Amino acid sequence: MPSSLVTTTVQPCDQIQPRQSVANPDSNAFFWSYTEEPHRTRRQAIIKAHPEVVTKLCGPEPLTKYVVFAVFALQLMCALLLRKTSILSLQFLITAYSIGATANQNLFLSIHEISHNLAFKAPLANRLFAVFANLPIGIPYSAAFRPYHLTHHKSLGVDGLDTDLPTSFEAFFLDSVLGKAFFCTFQILFYAIRPMVVYQLPLTQIHLFNIAAQVTFDYLIVQYAGASSLAYLIMSSFLAGSLHPCAGHFIAEHYVFEKPNKVAKNPSNLIPVPETFSYYGPLNLLTYNVGLHNEHHDFPAIPWTRLPVLHEIAKEFYADLPHHKSWTWVIWHFIWDREVGMWCRVKRKDGGRKVGGWKVDELGANEREGAISGVN
Repeated sequence: MPSSLVTTTVQPCDQIQPRQSVANPDSNAFFWSYTEEPHRTRRQAIIKAHPEVVTKLCGPEPLTKYVVFAVFALQLMCALLLRKTSILSLQFLITAYSIGATANQNLFLSIHEISHNLAFKAPLANRLFAVFANLPIGIPYSAAFRPYHLTHHKSLGVDGLDTDLPTSFEAFFLDSVLGKAFFCTFQILFYAIRPMVVYQLPLTQIHLFNIAAQVTFDYLIVQYAGASSLAYLIMSSFLAGSLHPCAGHFIAEHYVFEKPNKVAKNPSNLIPVPETFSYYGPLNLLTYNVGLHNEHHDFPAIPWTRLPVLHEIAKEFYADLPHHKSWTWVIWHFIWDREVGMWCRVKRKDGGRKVGGWKVDELGANEREGAISGVN
């Protein structure tokens, strides 16, 4: 099956041979790494080569709030227009898939941006705005997402901390074409439930506010528009994390499809197995440039509008890294290629730490995103 990556030297996932820092004793095992995650190393190299990156590119993006307002209004309008439409009608389903799922994926990723304090300078303003962006999604999750996501950055691949990693239970039972198809269809549920299984967050003020605001919004939608309007919003969220082109980013970002070029021009790119993959296609326009994922992990404090600038400034660091050409092809490749699957993730046993705002009254100096890492 053709590759979904642009790269020079390629090998299927289960043919990647162990090297000094990565071990994969059999095909039904994750790749275990015993080195530091690659983004910190590359970040330091880029700062040394291009010190202007941090000073010019890091910091909030004012445009984010206007995009959120526009998508919020779009979803509210669609929900109201469909208030008397059967949820099983073709009109309802097509609208939910084509417009609703795309819009709610955009809102998912706006919350991703906001979690790095990239909408406003004040941390509390970002927390509250994330709750607002959450409303058309129909289910409260923004308050819980932030600490889990920042821990994913600070603890990339660390077993028991990085909740983006599939568990061994998932990998064992879903290691088949049907299993992977099931995972791709319902992956939004896996990302919702898995973090709570790995470790639970304490229930804090911001979580309670998130829940209260969402329940109030949902009640008002049902009260003044009807159950079909709320069903549209929730179905949009489900489809956004299902077999939808934009949902391909969930798999594309960290599942190992192929090896990078062994002879990279830049020494910082000589890593045994790539842990992060970028995508430079047109769907980035709808998803806050989340496809520039190596760039994002290297500098989480750089907002979506400036990630392409980072890529151009430090292009010598990214040119040799394999990247995806299509998120739709990623989903297809992941499901049908028996050599790529749930086991194809890099894990490490040590390092990392839990990160995130746990109480509203703790927001401030201790919870500010670092100018470089964005995950203090």
